[in-house]
Amino acid sequence: MPEVRFEVDVDADPEEQPMPVHNRWHPDIPAQISAEPGDQLRVECLDWTGGQIHDDDNANDVRDVDLDAVHYLSGPIEVEGAEPGDLLVMDILDIGVLNERWEYGFTGIFSQQNGGGFLTDHFPDASKCIWDLQGTKTTSRHIPDVRFEGKIHPGLVGTAPSHELLEEWNEREQELIDKHEADPSSIPDHPTKEAQPPVANAPTTHSAVMGGMDDDEAEAAAEEGARTVPPRENGGNCDIKDLSLGSRVYFPVYVEGGKLSMGDIHFSQGDGEITFCGAIEMAGYLDIEVDLIEDGMDKYGIDHPIFEPGHRGPTFEDYVVFEGYSVTEDGEQKYIDSHVAYRRAALEAIEYLKKFGYTGEQAYMILGTVPVEGRQSGVVDIPSACSTLAVPKAVFDFDVTPDSLGESEDMGQVAITDDPLGD
Repeated sequence: MPEVRFEVDVDADPEEQPMPVHNRWHPDIPAQISAEPGDQLRVECLDWTGGQIHDDDNANDVRDVDLDAVHYLSGPIEVEGAEPGDLLVMDILDIGVLNERWEYGFTGIFSQQNGGGFLTDHFPDASKCIWDLQGTKTTSRHIPDVRFEGKIHPGLVGTAPSHELLEEWNEREQELIDKHEADPSSIPDHPTKEAQPPVANAPTTHSAVMGGMDDDEAEAAAEEGARTVPPRENGGNCDIKDLSLGSRVYFPVYVEGGKLSMGDIHFSQGDGEITFCGAIEMAGYLDIEVDLIEDGMDKYGIDHPIFEPGHRGPTFEDYVVFEGYSVTEDGEQKYIDSHVAYRRAALEAIEYLKKFGYTGEQAYMILGTVPVEGRQSGVVDIPSACSTLAVPKAVFDFDVTPDSLGESEDMGQVAITDDPLGD
């Protein structure tokens, strides 16, 4: 196996790691290790919360998670010779669990008072599901009769932005924040108008970890460092389930050395990661090989990452597929709105799975963790977009087709907070 070049301690606080981690994007965060083109290396990663979520049956840790203190990234990795305008090539050779150091995964539905999620108006309270990781397969004591092979992948990986690109990110996202604060109706497709969760996350020094910078430099950088929440031109938090074992990724290089960082490893995830903390989250490792394409951004017209998927399973053939259209639950017609359409497909799937004995929370977490296939199936037939959500039949220990409807049993429940408002 490749040499461990970046090590983490899952029992230590994020700010007391063997090597400094970071949870903001900034070009001045120093590289922690360097690699030459063609090098292979193992990079260990904390779970995205840095140990805030525990292997128990109490969901209050999900309710109380500090969302400013998340996405602890391993790196940056300097690739020698990388210059702005190049492409940094990363091959994912292997991904796995830190055996004997971390052997569980977790999924959470966030409280509406703390970020909510895709269906927060339907599921406002925090809840949690723990998964037992068994080689390449997983089961959960909170969701019975489900067992499947995960498609392990990094939820977050990317290169450092330049100062100019960082400024562009902050300006455009602040413009969206200001627009929403002045007129909340300007964001018509936001999932709920009641709680008004943020539409973007501005830089904050609260809980910022700046990767080994000295205190004065770190505080100044944190004031403008970009939050790691969304995907951007550098890659970032894309949460693409097919970016898995065997994938090759081409990242734009914006600073000298490229400064590649990664984390937020998922044992499995459905398209959309719809519960917000919606994958099976874990600490783990990535074995990668790095290379460079000189002037690759111009040569290939690339200013966002592209990737070639790997070929490791699971490979499903049979699905139950749910359709959704751009008509809200209240019957309001929207124009070619794939966001609303996917919500409706997800809600249809949840109601269907409830017929087999699952609770709404269990069904919601199934859709967030099982490798469901989400599609924008139609975006031209006015006025409705059509989105589909395909649930693989093989993940269930029973026949989940309509032929078996009515043959339900009590499937228990996930852990739900005992104090929804955190009072």
